[in-house]
Amino acid sequence: MVPIVAGIDIGNSTTEVALGKVENGQVEFLSSSLYQTTGLKGTTQNVRGVKMALGLALEKIGFGREDFSKIDVICINEAAPVIGDVAMENISETIVTESTMIGHNPSTPGGVGVGKGRTVHIDDLLNVEKNDPVIVVIPSNWDYEAASEAINRAIEKGISVEGAICQGDDGVLIANRINKVIPIVDEVMSIEKVPLGMYACVEVAPPGRVIEALSNPYGIATIFSLSPEETKHVVPVARALIGNRSAVVIKTPTGEVKERRIPAGELYIDGASGRRTVNVESGAEAIMKVLEESQPVKNIFGQPGTNVGGMMERVRRTMSNLTGLPVADIHIKDLLAVDTLVPQRVVGGIAGEFSQEHGVALAVMVETEKLPMTQLAEAISQETGVKVMIGGVEAEMAVRGALTTPGTKKPLAILDLGAGSTDASLMKENGEIDLIHLAGAGNMVNTIIASELGIESMELAESIKRYPLCKVESPFHVRQEDGRVRFFDNPLSPNLFGKNALVVEDDILMPLELDIPVERIREIRRRAKREVFVTNSLRALERVSPAGNVRLLDYVVLVGGSALDFEIPSMITDALSRFGVVAGRGNIRGTEGPRNAVATGLVLGFASKGLPVKWLSGARRA
Repeated sequence: MVPIVAGIDIGNSTTEVALGKVENGQVEFLSSSLYQTTGLKGTTQNVRGVKMALGLALEKIGFGREDFSKIDVICINEAAPVIGDVAMENISETIVTESTMIGHNPSTPGGVGVGKGRTVHIDDLLNVEKNDPVIVVIPSNWDYEAASEAINRAIEKGISVEGAICQGDDGVLIANRINKVIPIVDEVMSIEKVPLGMYACVEVAPPGRVIEALSNPYGIATIFSLSPEETKHVVPVARALIGNRSAVVIKTPTGEVKERRIPAGELYIDGASGRRTVNVESGAEAIMKVLEESQPVKNIFGQPGTNVGGMMERVRRTMSNLTGLPVADIHIKDLLAVDTLVPQRVVGGIAGEFSQEHGVALAVMVETEKLPMTQLAEAISQETGVKVMIGGVEAEMAVRGALTTPGTKKPLAILDLGAGSTDASLMKENGEIDLIHLAGAGNMVNTIIASELGIESMELAESIKRYPLCKVESPFHVRQEDGRVRFFDNPLSPNLFGKNALVVEDDILMPLELDIPVERIREIRRRAKREVFVTNSLRALERVSPAGNVRLLDYVVLVGGSALDFEIPSMITDALSRFGVVAGRGNIRGTEGPRNAVATGLVLGFASKGLPVKWLSGARRA
């Protein structure tokens, strides 16, 4: 009977299977499948995902999903778990006690100008002294007609109404009904936080312009007569309001503002020439320069009591808990640093204001250990009753699979673009393989997108990474992110009108509930992809190229899930064309596209007996 071999590639995001009959060193591939990886890659949590992926592959050739006895051998790859996180650059958080600065920027302010005065509830407006400038506070239980009438009566009485703060979305409606042009800021959700009887300033810029006084720390200092020390504390407020059309800032006269700083911290890189130190505040370029000067890297640590120190400690403890290895045996062998922006909430804000702080996104690579993979292989064998072997690391198996792409031959370099790592392999004419695993891939792009757009959902960040953008301008047309207009025969959903959307398929749009211009979202997405994938691709190919020179490579094949992206392959192809290298997306076995390279390579490796084999003692057959 011809044995059936299953090659299983357990990635950070997906688990892929290739089933093939192996006879006399030849392989007849039967099916392939894909399922979401369960748990952290390289741990026993992966077993459920492996069984599901195997079941899907068996089902395609007429067997039951639990009919694992039809499989003679399972081959799994050696995996290197990768964890990504974000380390902030010198984040300053303003802790509010009795004194606070509050900023706000609604989408539909009313009126225009700068108004200064004491905050007063609209119920008490007519009781104000005539020579006392006031800012009227209007809760949502006052409709715009009643509020407009009350303000007009106060103006007629000689009361100096200089501005208004509304809880409802009534700024324009009130501005159109009162007899004086004043700045009106609305949509103040937490209007109960607005202190009454305190000095405030409201600013609304003309259409097409942005505020000037309240986005300038010295402008705020002038309005509120702040000391130099107090001026330093309002910088986060001013920064949060840069580029806004309107804002309100309020100051209470008592108490003090305190500040707590958690530094980004230093990285300690142990390499061939000893330990080198680099401060995260120096930025991604400085970090990567020190990293390259330290090659080969033995281990990386973070300064205790800092953001980066906390990140490195979490990585080690997470891996220790999942693998059972002591924390001291968890070695971080590589990292990728990318400069980014991190939205920080302005403490004391009345409508969720944020200030953009500079930060550094970090992805780190944990050294592969034999023990976790052995535990995983034993667990798979126990659950399926099938012999399991561990053979070949991902990059080596990927190049074997990539060689099934029509039109390829040795020597061949591949880039395996996954979710957690970017791997490169070079198979030489004589069959020898040079390979490298580097930290940072699709998940890191998601982290940067989520961080810079201020979103918490990684699923949403993944969608923004994966699909092009558009702006729905009417029920029958959208403006695509490249500026072109597309028309539809049938009307679009009313829920899409006026919103940004993701083009999931030709006629399927997913609304994007982000009040950020399409151009800005596109810029963040494309920059994140370039900083991660183009940077890492060049870094990886330099490590495997002859004499470290990418120009000495002829052909590069892109494989892995991220090679399916609608713009990453073209970015890498463009970057490599400057070195005279031909690069393109692979088509594994002529049918699978860029996916299934490692799983296919595992089956081929078993057939040729060309990959190192580690059989598990005690493996049983059902």
